[in-house]
Amino acid sequence: MPTVRQLFDLFRILFVACGLIAGAGAGAQPVKLGAGTYFLAPKGKDAPPPAAPGRTEAMMKLAAPTSQWYSTLLFNPEPEALFVQPLTVRTSKAGLEVALPSKTVVPTERKDVEIHYPHRDPIVISPLAFAPGPAKLARRGDWSIDVSMGQGADEMTVSVARGMPYAQVRISRGDVRVRLPAAGERVGAGPDARVLALRVGGKTYALFGPTGVAWESVSATEWVGRLPAGKGYLSAAALPDDKPETLALFTRHAYAFVTDSRVDWRYDSAASKVVSTFTATTQPMEGADNGPLLGLYPHQWFNNASVADKLGPAFETVRGKIRLLAAPRFEVTTVYNGFVPHWPGVTAGPGLDQLTDLLKADLRRRRELIPIKENKDNWRVSAYWQGKGVARATQLMAVAEQQGDMTGRDQLLAIAKERMEFWFGGQGSASYFHLDKRLGTVVTYPDEFFAVEQMNDHHFHYGYWIRAAAEIALRDPKWAAKDQWGGMVDLLVADIATAERGRADFPFLRNFDPYEGHSWASGVGLGEWGNNQESSSEAVNAWAGLILWGEVTGNKALRDLGVYMYATETDAINHYWFDIHGLVFAPEYKNVEVSMLFGGKYAHNTWWTDEPRQIKGINLLPVTTASAYMGREPKFILRSMGTLEGDTQLYLSRGKGYSDVPKDIWQDIFAKYLALADPAAALAKWDRWGSVELGDTRSHTLHWMLSLQAMGTPDFSVSADTPLHAVFRRPDGQKTYLAYNASAAPLAVRFSDGKVLTVAPGSLARSN
Repeated sequence: MPTVRQLFDLFRILFVACGLIAGAGAGAQPVKLGAGTYFLAPKGKDAPPPAAPGRTEAMMKLAAPTSQWYSTLLFNPEPEALFVQPLTVRTSKAGLEVALPSKTVVPTERKDVEIHYPHRDPIVISPLAFAPGPAKLARRGDWSIDVSMGQGADEMTVSVARGMPYAQVRISRGDVRVRLPAAGERVGAGPDARVLALRVGGKTYALFGPTGVAWESVSATEWVGRLPAGKGYLSAAALPDDKPETLALFTRHAYAFVTDSRVDWRYDSAASKVVSTFTATTQPMEGADNGPLLGLYPHQWFNNASVADKLGPAFETVRGKIRLLAAPRFEVTTVYNGFVPHWPGVTAGPGLDQLTDLLKADLRRRRELIPIKENKDNWRVSAYWQGKGVARATQLMAVAEQQGDMTGRDQLLAIAKERMEFWFGGQGSASYFHLDKRLGTVVTYPDEFFAVEQMNDHHFHYGYWIRAAAEIALRDPKWAAKDQWGGMVDLLVADIATAERGRADFPFLRNFDPYEGHSWASGVGLGEWGNNQESSSEAVNAWAGLILWGEVTGNKALRDLGVYMYATETDAINHYWFDIHGLVFAPEYKNVEVSMLFGGKYAHNTWWTDEPRQIKGINLLPVTTASAYMGREPKFILRSMGTLEGDTQLYLSRGKGYSDVPKDIWQDIFAKYLALADPAAALAKWDRWGSVELGDTRSHTLHWMLSLQAMGTPDFSVSADTPLHAVFRRPDGQKTYLAYNASAAPLAVRFSDGKVLTVAPGSLARSN
């Protein structure tokens, strides 16, 4: 016999499906997906995601590529500048603006500095025969785009690509005008009449017209290019220097117009490496096919033997040196060091009793771990906070399991399922998932952090859900079946990690920038500094979730995609957020790390506070087993942690205080971070009664530190032939090997130092 609760839930589902519950409405259009339900329209007064009108008719048939470096084009009738790098470009009624940004050091009220590379003093290219029309995205490659600025039958198309120092222009008829921001001096005049090279404000620009072009000086700040009939094209470039050989190099490649760009990845599990292949397809507009001139970012050229002897001149940019490569294709190999879903139990030591006590206390308050009040006024009920809560419960679940408390494990498992099923089942009047086919996205309500209104942070939010779902599936594979709850998880995966190009339902890798190597959080690209990302660590959490979900569901392609994104983003973080190699940050920059990365600047701040502990911590949380990548440079951790006290005193000296937050806010995050370099020091600083971040528990924090004290810190010199592995080394040299087997058959794991570990199905193995 069904229980009263089961009957109530059954009737509620029926009523929702019929639109009889207040707020659901017939227009909400519920759709069943396995045991779950999503909606084809928002409920009640909930607003849908924004339209993306800045697309050509052909692009309107495809899912909108939100959260990309060019997303401002789609949503803004007057788009902001695009930080293509090394160039910036901006479309306007006057034409195409092209500039080479230079460094500006900006003091702040925080008594530090920000480093800006603004779009400023551009040259402006426009057709003479007609006025440019509104800018629309006309084509997208993996790191290149075409922008249409057409007006009726007249057409102006611009092609740009990440790293490429050209803006390539086609016009349907007539000649072109080039306006300069200041008086320009012609330089490098030589036998090639196609080339107009100008020195403007200390920077060198060059325009490369077709054979037969006539460059005419109208004034000190204006030139006209008389284009031969049928040859309506030119390239505009900024040069890194004014050397004749550099201009000759740029001339050779100026007529290779980019038509597509593609990244392919291959996870070599035997070597535990990711090989990323970048290929640019070009069309020669005239002359010999000399191919493209590509610009490589530091994470692409650093320690890359395959390109080391082929690199040419370099640009100084907000990302460090972008070095030029005359080739249509190159490869980047990145080591993947792996992680395991959880670490083994702590069985001995002076901290064991405290861990046992904390675990009992956390289990007593288990229902408080996940916000349960469904109320739009409760800011912790959005998908972000629900995801953090479910992830917190599943992380604690693993601790209880490894410490032998199976009753506690099962209680937490039941709570995590309950909350995820409430959302996935579409039972809430305010908490639900909406599939917007017009834009090509899944969004959640209630909206927070503008995840719907501005399409922000999807990988942050859904990463918590995917990782938590994978942890549930490790204990209950049937729960993850597509005809149960797995279909809803796959829907979230598709939103942030669709690997197929040209689909109408979801865009290719929504948040991920394959060329710059990391994600972008802003969905619509608001602001003069381009797109941005704050919490790089939450992005990594999402890709770890893909790896784990792919493993537990047997989806090898998804697992490999997760490995590619995890390995690439962690490498980019070490360059652009932490600068552990010393190749990126300006010498004037006073902070150890960046907390907010924009297309055109970097800063040490957050969106919601300038309190130093949260500024530092936002790029560390959530600290899970997948966070071991931060331990690659222990000296950097010690240096970073060494600034915290001074930063706090400076904050207090500015008249700030801690009236709204604890003075030791997020002490659990910093204890876990420090433990990656020095577990004993971390345990000495740990206060069991101190502040704990809302995505964690005291038990998980202590278990993390005690585990590292027992096993040692991460050993990145050893890898294995399975994605779920980890190696640690104690100061005495003793190693600990971990491997997890999510499959249904025994697995022999081979480590790169010769160690072999046999792992039973569905279990974690440990060996010294």
